[in-house]
Amino acid sequence: MNISYLSRPEGRIAYTVQGSGPLLVAIPGMGDLASGLSRLAAELASAGYRVAVMDLRGHGNSDTSFRLHGDQATGEDLLALIEQLGGAAVVLGNSMGGSAAVWAAVERPSAIAGLVLYSPFLRNPASGAFAQTMIKLVYRLLFLPPWGAGLWSSLYRGFNKGRRAPSLPEHVAAIKASLREPGRLRSLRELAVQLDHQVVEDRLADLKTPGRVFIGQSDPDFSDPAAESAWMKGLGLRAELVPESGHYPHLQRPELVLPATVEFLTELRQTGLWGANA
Repeated sequence: MNISYLSRPEGRIAYTVQGSGPLLVAIPGMGDLASGLSRLAAELASAGYRVAVMDLRGHGNSDTSFRLHGDQATGEDLLALIEQLGGAAVVLGNSMGGSAAVWAAVERPSAIAGLVLYSPFLRNPASGAFAQTMIKLVYRLLFLPPWGAGLWSSLYRGFNKGRRAPSLPEHVAAIKASLREPGRLRSLRELAVQLDHQVVEDRLADLKTPGRVFIGQSDPDFSDPAAESAWMKGLGLRAELVPESGHYPHLQRPELVLPATVEFLTELRQTGLWGANA
């Protein structure tokens, strides 16, 4: 599949497009690759959608020249990509990709017709400011050569609690190989240090975009996945727990998540507010 590029002030964002129909844009999470969304994208393209999948700043095939990272920076890239491709779009985001999608939906509601979020972070963990500062200091040490690429790959594998996709070993190897490319581990480290979901939480009261949320029942990134799901329901989002799944429910339980995603997209199209002329 051909890789295209979106020009941004500090570098280029890589993305691919497949299929035809109403526009979907998919965003991976921190330390992940766009290729992790390839099965989801292929299935949705076959279901009648034009699916763009973007790499985060400094990740995959995107440039490593970016100095700014995080939810807002990614959200701004997302809005620029939708404008380049012609929107409005429904955005599918995993982890911080979901965080960025929510920020963008509040920033420019006309560009985003719906949200499908897979284990998104819509607020910082309730561990306190001091603990978060210490975690960021640890990130500076963990994501250094020569051990950083291998360590993150091992952590990524551990985030897949529950059932594991058959493609997981291959995907983990691709992440590890990518992080060994010049500048990529530095970009991951800078993202981890800069990432602050407060920019999303501060704007949640203004979120009006319809959304469907899937959280892994065993997601190790949440101290209480059920409580996080309930909290998101309180925001007006349709949230549900995905059994036998960790931080990547769309990969770990596609037989559950993909049909529910398509069902939500169909409902949005039936409103006539999105995809009518695609």
